Amino acid sequence: MTSSELPGDEQLTDLSFTVNGFISRPPSEVFEAVADPQQLSAYFTTGEAHGRLETGAEVSWDFHDFPGRFAVRVGEVVAEQSIELFWASSAPLGEEADTRVLFEFVPVDGGARTEVRITESAWPLSVEGSRAAFGNCMGWTGMLAAMKVWLEYGINLREGFYK
Repeated sequence: MTSSELPGDEQLTDLSFTVNGFISRPPSEVFEAVADPQQLSAYFTTGEAHGRLETGAEVSWDFHDFPGRFAVRVGEVVAEQSIELFWASSAPLGEEADTRVLFEFVPVDGGARTEVRITESAWPLSVEGSRAAFGNCMGWTGMLAAMKVWLEYGINLREGFYK
């Protein structure tokens, strides 16, 4: 069996992951914490987010702890339910490649809490692709934790976390 073969007739064509967490706020508040650049900048994009996440928008995210401005292309946005993003892979792939990031906001406990699911996909099946995917998996997990403590307690968890 090769590394891309799975049991049955399935073939692994790319790498993807999903991280999730629960935030004790309604989906409308949690959605806005991602879509609104001022809120996103308060707990995640330490160098500032530029532009609201709306269908078809092109925005950018800056991080003080990772130099440079990252271009983010917004796919489909469904208010209070999902946000789809595309951005350049950080893996040295030898060619331009975008990954797809899907945020899903699922109401829990009658809408008093929200399950946030973040799925990133389209990483190439390679050593570089897996390293980059694992790194981003860590980053999105950190983002979820930072969003939770910011929304629930007003604490900026990310400040000084990576540097």
